[in-house]
Amino acid sequence: MRHQTRRDFLQTTTLAAAGTLLPYWCSTPLTMADDPNSPNDRPQIGCIGNGGMGGGDASAISKFGDIVALCDVDSERSGKLNEKLCKGMAKYFGDYRKLLDRKDIDIVTISTPDHWHTKIAIDALRAGKDVHCQKPLTLTIDEGKLLCRVVKETGRVMQVGTQQRSSDNFLNAVALVREGRIGKIQRITVAIGDAPKGGPFKKESPPEHLDWDMWLGQAPKVDYIKQRCHNDFRWWYEYSGGKMTDWGAHHVDIAQWAIGMENSGPQTFDVVECVHPVTFEKGFPTVDDCFNAATKFNVKATFANGVEMFIRDKADDLGFDNGIMFEGEDGRFFVNRGKLTGAAVEELATAPLPEEIFSTLRRGKKKDSHMGNFIACVRDRSLPISDVFTHHRNLTTCHLANIALRLGRSLKWNAETEQIVGDDEANAWQGREQRKGYEVV
Repeated sequence: MRHQTRRDFLQTTTLAAAGTLLPYWCSTPLTMADDPNSPNDRPQIGCIGNGGMGGGDASAISKFGDIVALCDVDSERSGKLNEKLCKGMAKYFGDYRKLLDRKDIDIVTISTPDHWHTKIAIDALRAGKDVHCQKPLTLTIDEGKLLCRVVKETGRVMQVGTQQRSSDNFLNAVALVREGRIGKIQRITVAIGDAPKGGPFKKESPPEHLDWDMWLGQAPKVDYIKQRCHNDFRWWYEYSGGKMTDWGAHHVDIAQWAIGMENSGPQTFDVVECVHPVTFEKGFPTVDDCFNAATKFNVKATFANGVEMFIRDKADDLGFDNGIMFEGEDGRFFVNRGKLTGAAVEELATAPLPEEIFSTLRRGKKKDSHMGNFIACVRDRSLPISDVFTHHRNLTTCHLANIALRLGRSLKWNAETEQIVGDDEANAWQGREQRKGYEVV
C-alpha cells in the first residue's frame, strides 16, 4: 500500500481542529524519536522577526521543520538570516500578513519587538497556524486577556519562549518548593538586573532598509531614533517594559509556578524603591529622546497565602546576583541559569525528588528542549510546558508592578476578576491607546 503523502492527506482528509485543517505531519501520533528528516513529518515554517533572538528561534526550530518564509521590517536582517540558515531559499516578506496568507505554512515563530507580539500572534492563530512566540508575550494586561480568548477559540497550539521552564535548574527549583523541601514559603526575592540610562539621542531619517512606520506599529508615531529600534527597544515603555518584563517574564514566572500561583497572582503591589531615568507625569515620560524604563526598582507583591515576593533590580546587599532566592520556614535556596545552591539542593544526593513531580511539571512529556516540547505538543495537540494562560497570569504581575512604578503608588489586585481595585486611573492602564491601522483586536 502506498504511503500517504502530505498532499494526499490535505486533499482527502476532513479532520479539523477548531475549524481549521490539521496538516498530515501533526495529525498522527508521532514521537520525537520519529525520523525528523522524513518530508511527511516536517512542518513548513515561517519566521517573523529575524534579528538576534529571531535567528536563535529559527535555528532551534529548523531541526524539526523546514523554514520556507522569513519576515522582517528590516530587509537586511531577513537577508542575512536567509543566507546563513536557509541557503537563500526562503521567501522574504516585509509584511507579516503576506506570510500568513500562505496556506502551506503550518507554524510561525514570532521574535519581533514586544509591542508586536500579540497582534501578529492573534492574526497567525486565526490564520490556522500554530505559534511559538517570544516573551514577554504582551505589552499590556488587556492584550493577554484577548490572546487567551483567541487561543481557546481557534484551538491552535501556542508556546511562549520562556525557556527556563524546560531547564533542569528551574524544574528542580520548582519541584523543591512544591515538595516542601524548605517548608512553607515565606519570602521570594527575584533579582532581574537594572536597566541602562541613555540619551538624549539624535533624531534622524530611518535607513532605507527599515520600514519605520511598520516597526512602530500600534505605538505612537515619533521621529526615528536609532536607540528606539532593534536591541534597545526594551528600554522604552512604548514598546516594552524594561527589565520588569524582560527578565521578569522569566524569573517571576518561575517564582509563581513554584508556589502554585501560576493561574492567579498577588493581591497587593507596594513600591519600595523606584528610579526612572527621566521625569514622569501621570505615568508618562516628559521627554521623547531618552530611555525611560525604570533603572532601579523594588516592588513588593503579596499573595493571598502570605508569601511576599520582592521584584528588584539587584540584590547585591543580600549576597546574590540575577536569579531567585526562595526562603521557607526550614531553609532557603537560590537558583539562576548557572546555579542551584543551598542545603536543600545538597540533600538531593541522598533524598532525590520523585520523578512523578517532574512528569507533572512537564505535563506528561518526556524531557526535551523547549522547542522540542513545542513540536511534540503541536503533534498531539496538547498544552506546552510554557503556555499562554499561565504566562498571561505571570506577566500580569510584571505589568502591574510597572503600573505601580509609573504611577508611583500601591495597587490592589483582584486576580479572579482581573481588575485593579479602587483605582480607576490605574485600572485604565490595563490597556493603551493604539495607533489607527495597527489596533490589536
